[in-house]
Formats: sequence, C-alpha cells, structure tokens
Amino acid sequence: MITEDSISDHNEKKPVTEEVFTEKNTETPAEKPVEIAEEKPETSAEVLQETPEHQADVDTQKSAEIPQEKVLSEIDPEKADDGEPHDLHQEDELENVAHLTLPEVLQEMETVINKENAGAYFRNFNQLKEQANHFIHDETEDQKNEFVSAGNPEENFSFHHPMQAKLSSLIHIFREKNDEYAKLQEENHSKNLEERQNIIEQLKNLYTHTEAGTNLFKAIREIKEAWKNAGQVAKSEFKLLNNNYFHHLNQFYQMLDMNKEYMEQEYAHNLEKRLHIIERAKELEKEPAVQKALNELQYLHKLWKEEAEPVAEEFREKTWEEFKELSNKIHERKSELSAQIDQEQQSNLEKKNKIIEEIKKLSLPEKEANHNYWQNAIKKIEDLRTEFLKLGSVPRKESNQNWNDFKVNLRNFNTKKNEFYKGLKNNQQTNLEEKLKLIQTAKDNSLSEDWEITVPLFKKLQEDWKKIGHVPRSMTNKVWDEFREACNTFFNNYREKNNAVSDNWKENFKNKKQLLDQLKEITDQEGSIEKIEAIKTSWNNIGKVPREKIGINTEFNKTLREKLKLNKIFEFDLKEEGLSENQLTDKARKIKNQIADLEAEIVKMENNLSFFSNSNRENPLLKDTFEKIDEKKAQLEAMKLSLHKILSGENH
Repeated sequence: MITEDSISDHNEKKPVTEEVFTEKNTETPAEKPVEIAEEKPETSAEVLQETPEHQADVDTQKSAEIPQEKVLSEIDPEKADDGEPHDLHQEDELENVAHLTLPEVLQEMETVINKENAGAYFRNFNQLKEQANHFIHDETEDQKNEFVSAGNPEENFSFHHPMQAKLSSLIHIFREKNDEYAKLQEENHSKNLEERQNIIEQLKNLYTHTEAGTNLFKAIREIKEAWKNAGQVAKSEFKLLNNNYFHHLNQFYQMLDMNKEYMEQEYAHNLEKRLHIIERAKELEKEPAVQKALNELQYLHKLWKEEAEPVAEEFREKTWEEFKELSNKIHERKSELSAQIDQEQQSNLEKKNKIIEEIKKLSLPEKEANHNYWQNAIKKIEDLRTEFLKLGSVPRKESNQNWNDFKVNLRNFNTKKNEFYKGLKNNQQTNLEEKLKLIQTAKDNSLSEDWEITVPLFKKLQEDWKKIGHVPRSMTNKVWDEFREACNTFFNNYREKNNAVSDNWKENFKNKKQLLDQLKEITDQEGSIEKIEAIKTSWNNIGKVPREKIGINTEFNKTLREKLKLNKIFEFDLKEEGLSENQLTDKARKIKNQIADLEAEIVKMENNLSFFSNSNRENPLLKDTFEKIDEKKAQLEAMKLSLHKILSGENH
C-alpha cells in the first residue's frame, strides 16, 4: 500500500524508481506497490543527515520517461531533476540487439561513437561490444570445430576473425571519447555545484534577511524553479547538497508560518498543483501502454513532493488519500504488463524450439544426402539462424538451455556437413582418375576417321563423363577443358570430312537416279541380261548418297528383283565387275544366307514327301513337288558355284 510516511522516510526504503521504473525487467517479477510513509517531524540537526520532509520516496538520480505534453503548465518535465548525476542521453531501457548481425552491431557502435558526447552512451556501447565479442567467439569456435572435424590437430588451429581489428579500433576510439566526456562532466559538475550552492544561499537569505516589500511567494517560486533547472553535480556532493536545500526550504516554510497571508497563498498554489496531479493520475488509469503509465506515475510522485507541498491541513489527508488510491490502481496494472511479457516470451520460446527442431532434422536427413542436399541445407540453416536471433527474449529460466540447444544443434549440423565433404573428397579423387581415363581415350581417338566406330565411341565417352561425380575443385576446370578440347578436335575433323564429301554424295545420287531409270526401261528382250549386268556393275561403283536420299537403294533392289524374275535369272548369276573387297564380302554373305534358306526349304519339302505312303516320282500327285525339288537343287548347286568363284577370287 502507498502511505505518506515515505515522504520523510527516504533512507529506510528503497527508491521507487530503482524498484519499479528505471530498468525494464524482461522477466517482469511481481513487485509490491510503492509505500509512502506519513510525515514525521524532524529536528534541524537531523535534517542535514536525513531526507527532508518534502522529498518523496522517488529516485531523484534518474529522469523518468516524460510524456510530450506537460502535466503542469508551470513545470518543464524535460528539465525536472534534483541535480544528482545521471545520464541525460541514456535510455531507461536498452534496445535488444540480439537480432543484429555482426556487421550491423559494428555499424551501431560506429554510430554511437559519432554522436555528440559519445561517452554518455557507455551502456549502449558496452551492450553492443558484448554482442560483437559474442559473435566473434562463436564464429571462432565454429571454425575451430570445422578444423578439428577435418582431422587436424586442435593445437595447430589458428584463426584471426576479419572483424576483430575493426572492433578493437572502435573500442579504442570510444575509450578516448569517454575520457573526454568524463573530463567535461567533471567540469560541469563543479560549475553546477557552485550554482546550486548560490541558490541555497539565496534561499537562506530569503528567510533570514528578507527586504521589506519582497514578494515571498514569487521569490520562492523563482528559487525552486532555478533549483529544478540547475545541472547535475558529482554523486559524492549530491546528498549533502540536496539535504541542505530542503533543510533551508523547511526553515523558509517555518518562517512563513509567522506570515499567514504568504502561507495561505503557498497552500492555495500547492493545492492547485495537487489537483492537477490527481487529474493526470486519473487519466493514467486508462492509458493503454502500461509501462508508459508506470513511468509517468513516477514523475507525478516527483512533482508531488517537489511542487505540491505543503497544503492546508483540511486538504492534506484528503488529497493524499485520493492520489495514493489512484497510484495503487495504476500499480495493480503491472500484472497486465507482466502477463503480456510472459505470453510473448513463451511464444518466442515455442518459436525458437521449433527452429531448433528444424535444424536437428536438417542434420539427420532421412535419405542418403548428396552435395545438393547439403548446399540447400546450408542456405536453410542460415535463414533459421537469422530468424532465431531476430526473435525476442524467452523466460529467464529457459534462456540458457534454449541458447545452448541452439548452439549445440548448429555445431552438430556443421559436423555432419564436414563429415560428408570429407568423404566426398575421397570420392572426388576416384572420380578424377576415371575422368582422366576418359580424357586419354578421347585424345587417342580424336584424329580417327573410322566414323562408324569413333562417332558412337565419342557419344559414349560424353555419356560416361556425365555419370561420373564431382572431382576436386582445383581440377574441375582443367579436366573439363582437356576433355572438351579432345572432343572438339574429333567432331571438327568429322564435320570437315563430311562436308568435303557432301557434294560427291549429291552427284552419286544423280548418277544412281539415271541408272534406276534405265533399269526400269529393261524388258525381257534379247540382251536384257547383259544390260542388267552393266547397270548393276555401274551401280556398285557409285559411292554413298545423302542420308535423306538413301531410299533410292531400296527402290533399285526392288526393281532389280522384278527385272531378274522377268528374265528368269538369279541375282547370283549376274556377272559383276570392279567390285571392291567390301562389296564382294557383302555379296558372298548374301549368297551364303540364300544357300542356307534354300537348303532348309529343300529339306522341308523332302520331309513332307515322307508323309505319303507312295512317295515316288510315278505318283502323279507328287510330280510337281519333285520337279520343284529338282529345280531348287539345281539352283542350290549354281549358288554354291558362284560362292566358290567369289571366295577363290575368280570374280576379280
């Protein structure tokens, strides 16, 4: 409960702002409402050692966050302090820098250094420095783990982080600026001490040597305003200085007791300020931002003790009770803030644990992982790491475990990845040896013109090349260039030679077309066989035709069979001159096939005769069959004779 006792009991109770308002506690522990004790009379001797009765139990060393609008028109909230040293530039709540990357942290440090009075931001700078050191330490550990995982001795590890030099430079520059700031602060404190001592002297003279006609009400207002606007002093000087001020302020009020008119004016003025403070406190009950309401309530208590004391007896208890009740209601809203922070932190914990599980899954692939898998996994890990660092705080009791789980699983992923690439390195050496064999084969055959063999060979070499996996990166370009050069040499030669004969092939087609036309005109007249033999011989002497015209060969063979049948002669009986070795071999192969077919046909016909009980030549039913068998046997003998002539070289 808030009581009025704390107005004088400053040394026995912890300052309100230290307990409630000065630092944002991310855990938001439950806090007790501010207790303010009732006023207690003090002797003059005690005043110099204890807190004066007009000093409320609030932290006068730090300025609370003040709303843009003034709570009271007579007070400038931006300048309201008691003169104790505090950092005018420091935030009550430091920004969470966990989501920043190392380059961003260093950039923020550089921004702080470039600010005017950079030393005033020492807490911000130190927080950034700790975060940067944390990044460098973790990345160094990761490098060390990769080094050891690759099979290297730990004692041989050496790594200098590329950002370390910049960090050291920023720290050195900030120290120099901080020293300059401290020296300037010391000079300002000395000047401000002298100014505040002069204000105390003015206050003392106001009630000890007041000149006739002095407007005491106006004079005390000016002194109090001057005290409020005076700058900071050293902490070692503040307590005694502040107590002296309030001691003489008390003496002034005691002097006013002898002047009822002035006292009534003071009471009325202070009552008006109390009512203003109470109205503002009522508005804070509905303020949606709980932390803002708590911070401004702190400032209202500061105004109460500095600007709203004393008041007439009949209003003192009533106004205080009303303000105390409003303060308690606002403090009760801290549970809302605590619940909200707890909910956010729990949500962050769940999200971070989910990220850790994703990292764990990527470290343990269900199927055998390949190079593409690990490359994609590395990108996903980086995204997950960035997302993890951007998330806010988690419950304090879970914080260390959550962070350790994150780092352990990251290291496990890196270990698995390194093991894969270590094994891949051995496989790559085997792949290199296989590719070098393909290169040698390609080089050995790059100038061959046996197209029927080498063209399929080079196509197979290229297919085999694609099937072989990666080789060491240092050799990738070298082996590929050698293989490509050998293949290009072969195919360039192949194209050149084929282009050279392309025109001849067209001429060959033209000549074969003329022979085909001549063959079509032959009948069964005398001399037709000689003409067929001449055409066949000429046809054999003509080379290849373009691939798209190769159908002319089929047409010629069909026409030839028709003309041979018309003239009752077999193809093997034709006399052909000027046949090449390949053509003779091809002709011999065809005759062999025909002999085999004819022999099989004769055997089949003779076998069929055995099914007849009277299978002799006198049987009129079998007369035609025997004649066909005789004809085929004669044909068989003729074919064998032709084959013998080819094999013995008589056809040459």
